[in-house]
Amino acid sequence: MTGGIESVRQAACRIDGFARHTPLERSTWLSGTGREVWLKLECFQVTGSFKPRGAMARLATLSEVERSRGILTVSAGNHGLAVAHACSQLGLLPTIVVPRTASSAKVAAIRRYDVTLVESGDTYDEAEQASRAMERQTGMTFVSPYNDPDVIAGQGTIGLEMIAAEPDLDGIVVPVGGGGLIAGVLIAVKSLKPRIKVYGVEPSASPTMLKALEAGRLVVIPEEPTIADGLAGNVEPDSMTFPIIQRLVDDMILVDEPSIRKAMARVAREDHLMIEGSAAAAIAALADARLNLPKVAAVITGRNISLDLFLEIAR
Repeated sequence: MTGGIESVRQAACRIDGFARHTPLERSTWLSGTGREVWLKLECFQVTGSFKPRGAMARLATLSEVERSRGILTVSAGNHGLAVAHACSQLGLLPTIVVPRTASSAKVAAIRRYDVTLVESGDTYDEAEQASRAMERQTGMTFVSPYNDPDVIAGQGTIGLEMIAAEPDLDGIVVPVGGGGLIAGVLIAVKSLKPRIKVYGVEPSASPTMLKALEAGRLVVIPEEPTIADGLAGNVEPDSMTFPIIQRLVDDMILVDEPSIRKAMARVAREDHLMIEGSAAAAIAALADARLNLPKVAAVITGRNISLDLFLEIAR
């Protein structure tokens, strides 16, 4: 299990000089009467998403024995890119498993690094199962995108930065896939400012964590296509993210595909930013009445989307 706020602070020290302190900026067009909206722009993070925080927080702890076994991970795209970049800094050559349906833009970016790329399965779930089987067969050191205390702590550094920049926030909305990001943010925020409401957001096409919270345990749900590909798929049955979220999250919000696409296009027009669907889910969630708070922030998780898809949506 994670080590609480101290583990997040320690992770912040480990990733200092590698991960960027990204801006927390007030959005004029999203703010209005009675509400200020702030955006945590992780789209400006190294490799274009928040993922390097957790990847480096884990990789920086590796023993020589763990390094010698080789590094293995699975990803829908952004985590694999983060591991590839971190390993390039550490002199490691990782094996990265992605589903055959992974974003072409993210896969192309991963291929620019010195990695072994394995395409396996038609869904993230199938790719994750294949990577775990490879771990058992080879003994390689597996770096989970979410089910790891150091990864969670690394993602939690976002919460530390947000509170340091704007300690009087009333609410934060965080996109949820495997749950590593929101678990880390919850640990940081609820430890330092327990009054701040923290909401997760998922695409209605893949409400994995909402269904788990309703059932009181992780359950397998059908995968449906979503533009928020980084938030799609099920979660490992033993994932440590679930009990953290179950204990600390204030609620979950679902957003549909048209609202995610509309948010992507609106951010492009208003802020001249290209963000991916997973990030736009947080913008779409701001329409929910539960986020009608005096000062609310949304975590804009990444920008890695193919230009063709972005242009199709942004028209």
